[in-house]
Amino acid sequence: MKKILFGLFLAGGSMVYVSAQKISFENPTIDYGTVKQGSNGSREFIVKNIGNKPLIISSVKPSCGCTTPSWSKEPILPGKTGKIEVKYDTSTPSPFQKLIEVYSNDPENGRAVVYIKGVVTAK
Repeated sequence: MKKILFGLFLAGGSMVYVSAQKISFENPTIDYGTVKQGSNGSREFIVKNIGNKPLIISSVKPSCGCTTPSWSKEPILPGKTGKIEVKYDTSTPSPFQKLIEVYSNDPENGRAVVYIKGVVTAK
């Protein structure tokens, strides 16, 4: 009977510890500040895998067509970082704040959200 209880204890204890990949951002908001019309709108988000399995970013979706994302399709290994580059179209003078959805295989945060904001001024 003791062996059975001990076996159940071990099986139950191993189910408590679940390993997985986990997405984290160095900074979830990039503030462009004030930029001139037509200036370089490229910025980078640094993504870190703080889990213990490879993190895969499957999709990055901006909230509008004025922002174009690109990212490495390679898995981000545990403890390592990757980059998501976003290019905001600075051709129109105006303040902006845009949401960007990042989809990954993180079981707890499969849809993460990051932001860009700033003000584009006329030349």
